[in-house]
Amino acid sequence: MRRILAVIISLALIVSLLAGCGGNKSQEPASTGETAKTQETEKTQESTKTEETAKDQEQKEAGEDKPIIAIIVKSTGNPFMEKMADGFKEAVSECGGETIVKAPDQPTAEAQIQMIEELIAQKVDAIAISANDPDALQPALQKAMNSGIKVLSLDSAVKAQSRMVHIQQADPERIGRVQIQAIYEMIGGKGEIAILSATSQATNQNTWIEWMKKELEDPKYKDVKLVKIAYGDDLRDKSVSETEGLLKSFPDLKGIIAPTTVGIAAAAKVLTDKGLKGKVMLTGLGLPSEMAEYIESGVCPWMYLWNPIDLGYLAGCAADALVKGTITGKVGEKFNAGRLGEKEVIQVGDGTEIMLGDPFKFDSSNIAEWKNVY
Repeated sequence: MRRILAVIISLALIVSLLAGCGGNKSQEPASTGETAKTQETEKTQESTKTEETAKDQEQKEAGEDKPIIAIIVKSTGNPFMEKMADGFKEAVSECGGETIVKAPDQPTAEAQIQMIEELIAQKVDAIAISANDPDALQPALQKAMNSGIKVLSLDSAVKAQSRMVHIQQADPERIGRVQIQAIYEMIGGKGEIAILSATSQATNQNTWIEWMKKELEDPKYKDVKLVKIAYGDDLRDKSVSETEGLLKSFPDLKGIIAPTTVGIAAAAKVLTDKGLKGKVMLTGLGLPSEMAEYIESGVCPWMYLWNPIDLGYLAGCAADALVKGTITGKVGEKFNAGRLGEKEVIQVGDGTEIMLGDPFKFDSSNIAEWKNVY
């Protein structure tokens, strides 16, 4: 009986011990799982919080570092300059910056100098300028660069010491020579011609005119005589009066070259009003929208230009690249110019340039498709 009782007690103890071990085993993992789950939740929350903070910081920094890029055109009321500014704003916006457009009432260096000083005071990141006078602008632009502002020119260049790079519409030599070739063909290879330019200090105009003179040195032009270079200052009324003055002073005048959009439109109007179509030929650089009727009528058989919107757009991309340090204006540097593709900095004279493309010929065969574009 005692032996049976001892066995029963022993079995009871074993069962109790097994139950106790089982209980502890089941409780322990449960406790560990809950702790791990809590820790994981806390880690996720902390990670999310960190990511949100980083994102907020990025957005804040992006807002603070948004570059302010300015463009100074030659003057108000110039359609070419207005289109150029539109392209500039488009590019700067695509690059994440803000644009300031400055346009003096008159195409003078003094007005542009005042605007440069204002932009220096505003601490803009970059200034792009189409120069009215490269010599007069030099001190103000050097001051801007000394203040840490990136400076570039477009359309009408400033001196190499006054900027980091220049945006060139097309090869200046080709622009100058092609206009002489055009007027030569129009007037039948002989006669008096004149040039109606913008301002006497406009770098681009003067460079093209020098190449026109070089082209005229070719013996084939021995019967073509350049009688005068007139300056309409890129003002419509003055360009009209200068054209009238040329016609009065040179009654045998056979052709006029106007390498300025304001000048060629003014000259076309005068020739039309005076019934001189076919008697005094006209070519140069003009806006399709302004010159379509004169090309279609034959007053201006054909002319040349590039797209001013693209010219401004390229300048905007280049300004952004200068601000961000993608380029510094050194030969061989390349950058992405948005819809214009990759562009390269090249050496031209004492400075560096970025070339847009070749001049384009507008005539009666294609003017209709371009006149509503720009």
